[in-house]
Amino acid sequence: MSNDLPNNAEQQLDQNYWDAKYQTKATGWDLGLVSPPIKAYIDTLQDKNIAILIPGCGNTYEASYLLEQGFTNITVIDIAPTLVKIIEEKFITNTHIQVLLGDYFQHQGRYDLIIEQTFFCALPPSMRQKYVWKTHDLLAENGILAGLLFNRIFNLGPPFGGSQKEYEPLFYSAFHFLNMDVAYNSIAPRANSELFIELQKNKNVTVVLYALNGIKTAAVAQEISSEIAKMPAVLNTSINIDFTEIVIVSETVLDLKELQKTIATDGAYTITTIAL
Repeated sequence: MSNDLPNNAEQQLDQNYWDAKYQTKATGWDLGLVSPPIKAYIDTLQDKNIAILIPGCGNTYEASYLLEQGFTNITVIDIAPTLVKIIEEKFITNTHIQVLLGDYFQHQGRYDLIIEQTFFCALPPSMRQKYVWKTHDLLAENGILAGLLFNRIFNLGPPFGGSQKEYEPLFYSAFHFLNMDVAYNSIAPRANSELFIELQKNKNVTVVLYALNGIKTAAVAQEISSEIAKMPAVLNTSINIDFTEIVIVSETVLDLKELQKTIATDGAYTITTIAL
């Protein structure tokens, strides 16, 4: 088993949460089969040797189907040790799949395709900007993010839902939108509540995640985002819901000192780069 685990306490709590779900078999989200929209997408893929990553893989029916179809370079990653042990044993004799125990956001690699199936919706909404940043980083030059996002709101999460209106500005400029529409072939209980996405990495931009400090209100966050958006070369900005992180898409690498001047010259608010 390859091990790529985080050290920070908050992430460890997340690991314990998900591991307990698999230990108690409290996995109500598990379809028991590859999701039909993803199966249909896999059936369109011609190159069986592309590098594929499935984050937050769960029981990874998608990986099983990929292997059945002859794909040769699959990586799956999940943070739950109980689950990873099970799927590692399941694929123990198959050399075409690598099973990783670890944190997607600390993982290093380069992939032609990342398959999204209930990973994004399992993350706290405050991590969505980080998801865009990390996914862009892990994809190869013309890599694709494909899969499903929930097109509905849940009262309690996980899963955490959303809408196309919310997702489009989140991924804007970092990716080219090849497809983002209501899935026509979802299973009956999820009919009209899933968006199928196919997003291609924009290889001509820089995507950087920054930590923010001192911002307490949505009004201030909006003002700061608007000021940064006016900077030369900036194409898109998105601040997370607790105002602690911002992802910036730009044509060139931005000068951190200029960013700091833009948001506050008196140090009331600070911005620092988050390293990959």
